[in-house]
Amino acid sequence: MQNRPQTIQIFLPDGSPTSIREAEITNRLVKAILFPRNKMQEVAKREMVHFTGVYFLFGNTEDGTKPLVYIGEGEDCFKRIQSHNRNKDFWTQCVIITTKTDEYTKTDGKYLEHYCLDKAKEIGRYIIDNDAGSKKPSISESREYDLLDNFDTAKILLATLGYPIFEEKRKAKSAKELFYCKGTNNGAAIGELTDDGFLVYKDGTASIEETKSMTKWIGVLRNRLVAEGILKEENNVYVFQQDYIFNSPTAAAATIIGRNTNGWTKWKDKNGKTLDELKRQN
Repeated sequence: MQNRPQTIQIFLPDGSPTSIREAEITNRLVKAILFPRNKMQEVAKREMVHFTGVYFLFGNTEDGTKPLVYIGEGEDCFKRIQSHNRNKDFWTQCVIITTKTDEYTKTDGKYLEHYCLDKAKEIGRYIIDNDAGSKKPSISESREYDLLDNFDTAKILLATLGYPIFEEKRKAKSAKELFYCKGTNNGAAIGELTDDGFLVYKDGTASIEETKSMTKWIGVLRNRLVAEGILKEENNVYVFQQDYIFNSPTAAAATIIGRNTNGWTKWKDKNGKTLDELKRQN
């Protein structure tokens, strides 16, 4: 599904924007329902949670630094989630993707589970809690394309509800949208400003050296990225092993050059114009 203006309806069954939410694109078959873990009893009364579909359990690692997801399917999704409520600790929110009129078969659910797991691993925004992959079921070519169309809708609904699990990290369409950061001690990287923060591209480098005056939080961040394998020492520099989204341009730039800096003026386009000039002063 191409990006285009769309209207999404969100219904609040109990009137609270932080509780149960049902989301749909009005002219599409697919529908989503999100609920917090503490609303299991209340959401059980919603008919659609008992439909056949695919579901996502969202939470974080124990230290709170990484988002986790478990992806599953069920003929009655709620029964499967009840089991996870007893056996899985990490999750705090659940999203069920199904159809408005319970049209999915067991095979449809298994195909969506398989495809969602593959896409989530490929994009890499979340750590996958599933112990094993999902085998692709035998399905007709025409039905596969129907379900891929359904997936596109599910992708939009999940992002709208706050879980952009299938959104590509890189959004830049041309070199004009790219920015460059270079330090005096080998750190050099390319990145872009995205909806989520500042994205530094894979294969960029960060200086191993750090200034004594560097603020403590920068060192903590750099150490965590090394511990998680996102930064790896190679040839006397740290190398980004994957695309990584920082909360701000400053966090990204400080990580790369190993000292305090203002990322809005440190990141520059190919013509030397700063991120600040291009994004905050127009």
